[in-house]
Amino acid sequence: MGGRVVRSDGSGRSGRIGRVGGHTDARGDTRGDVQAGTRDREATARKPRRAVGGADPHEAVSRSEPGQFVDARRLASEDILARTLQENSGTLGLATRPKVVDFAERAKERKRVGVRIVALRVAAVVAVVAVLAGLGWLLFLSPVLRLESGQVGVSGANEWVSERQVRQIVDEQTGRSLLLVDTRGLTDQLTGIAGVSQAEVTKRFPHGLSVSITAQRPAAMLKERGSDALTAVDEKARVLNSVDSDASVSGVPVIEVSDLNAGLNSRAVKETLTILDSLPESLRARITKVSAKTQDSVTTELDGGKQVIVWGDSSELKLKKAVVDKILSDPNVIGDKTQVDVSAPLRPVLR
Repeated sequence: MGGRVVRSDGSGRSGRIGRVGGHTDARGDTRGDVQAGTRDREATARKPRRAVGGADPHEAVSRSEPGQFVDARRLASEDILARTLQENSGTLGLATRPKVVDFAERAKERKRVGVRIVALRVAAVVAVVAVLAGLGWLLFLSPVLRLESGQVGVSGANEWVSERQVRQIVDEQTGRSLLLVDTRGLTDQLTGIAGVSQAEVTKRFPHGLSVSITAQRPAAMLKERGSDALTAVDEKARVLNSVDSDASVSGVPVIEVSDLNAGLNSRAVKETLTILDSLPESLRARITKVSAKTQDSVTTELDGGKQVIVWGDSSELKLKKAVVDKILSDPNVIGDKTQVDVSAPLRPVLR
């Protein structure tokens, strides 16, 4: 059998026994090894060579086989550059440079984009706020829709509910935007004026306001002793207006009181006002004097004292008015009597 054996002589050197011509050469030198290596290289050179990793196919490549000497200089190697160019070559055979990602630069770019987006959003918010602020100023603070006192129209006032009273309330709103004028609040304030039964407020853009009121007639005039002023009041003892004694009060009964404030709170005066306000205009126009010492003794004088009617209080007022009208309209009933007492309407008394 062929093979290699290692022997050791007394000098400590090791040798290889080669096979020469079928005999074993047991010499202790290294010439047999050199010859064996030479034969191996020659056998390798006679084998067909292959191109590896893009190398020249005619270049000898060392292969490691069992029992053979390996020359490191002829070991197979791979050309990384050639392989990279081959894998990245374009359709036209041109080499393309592989894409290299710089993560630090990419992070900076993303940060810049984020900052730009935030800046755009902030700018958009600022622009919207500016537009809203400008619109708010234009509509609510600028002179474009400002209410001007010269463009406020008032209708329905009379000598008892004066236009001045109405304008005093409306003037509190002048200088404000019409959009901020509370027409409902103005209406409530105007109907709170004594004698105003109805009020309507209408906006007239861009600067005007229209006010229409329905004023009541006074139930009576209160005259304080020692004063020339007359105070108009309604049936609830609310003050309508104050006029001079020279003003025309035709058709309006006059009640003389010792003190105006006390008279407005007097039960007797309130009963008198209720009776006077309910009387027809034909009868009211004939009244020349009214007296009420107590709440049960309301008395009116007609035509300068030609006839006197004692009403008592305001109870059963509808029946009392019907009895008085029947007596006064029938000369056969009234006769020469001058006083009609209907404080008890079912049993009227003529004197």
